[in-house]
Amino acid sequence: MKVAFNQATTMKYSTLQNDLELCETYGYDYIEIRLDKLRDYLREHAAEDLKSFFDTHRIKPYAFNALEFVTFRDKAGYQQIIDDLQFLCQMGETLACSTIVVVPTFDIGDYTRSQIKEETARVLHELAELAQPYGARLALEFCGYPNCSVNTFDQAYDIVKEVNRDNVGIVLDCFHFHAMNSRIQDLQNADPTKLFVVHIDDCEDLPVGALRDHHRVWPGEGAIDLESILSTLREIGYRDMVSIELFRPEYWEWDVERTIRVAKETTENIVRKYFEIG
Repeated sequence: MKVAFNQATTMKYSTLQNDLELCETYGYDYIEIRLDKLRDYLREHAAEDLKSFFDTHRIKPYAFNALEFVTFRDKAGYQQIIDDLQFLCQMGETLACSTIVVVPTFDIGDYTRSQIKEETARVLHELAELAQPYGARLALEFCGYPNCSVNTFDQAYDIVKEVNRDNVGIVLDCFHFHAMNSRIQDLQNADPTKLFVVHIDDCEDLPVGALRDHHRVWPGEGAIDLESILSTLREIGYRDMVSIELFRPEYWEWDVERTIRVAKETTENIVRKYFEIG
């Protein structure tokens, strides 16, 4: 199992360059590049500078995170999604990074589950068609909040099956899986090749529907049944990667090097119980 670092974990005070250098120091295999940090980097550097870094270092890019709120958009909003997708596809060609995380929209009003499925499948199909010539693939990330249009694993997986494209899969985020009581049996029945990204994290012990990003904690220090999730991933044959992703303001205030070191240590401590690391 490879270990990745998601830049949300150092979102407030760090930069892409800083995260890369420290993740290289602490032996991460991959990084998930945040779109905002990538744009900040490109204000002072060229894409070829980033390519050169990856060409000469151990760490590699795994995914771009993220195209947000891609469904139920007006014409201008949807065009911005398409423009951002094209930008990331072009960057992906340069950096050899083929995965783009996409997030469904929140607070959509009184749409039914069938309408949500239809809209999300339509958008994923259209975006995947645009991404196909670049060799890019889209990973749908359900978010475990009551106001997210796609908020459980089974709902997201059903949509991905409906789209039925090789370049469309799912993000399994342990926090989001736990937050709205997604069912372990649904993961047990999943095709591991459709799991494009796995985010590992933990959280405080709050009721269903009450958890938010700032309740996340280091893996193994919270209430998520990581044992069931990781053992199920092993049983279904998933072996690709896990990416540590936290949005905890407390950790953003830490020294960035400490955050990246602790993220690696806590991730490996829990993952190595079920997988060989590296």
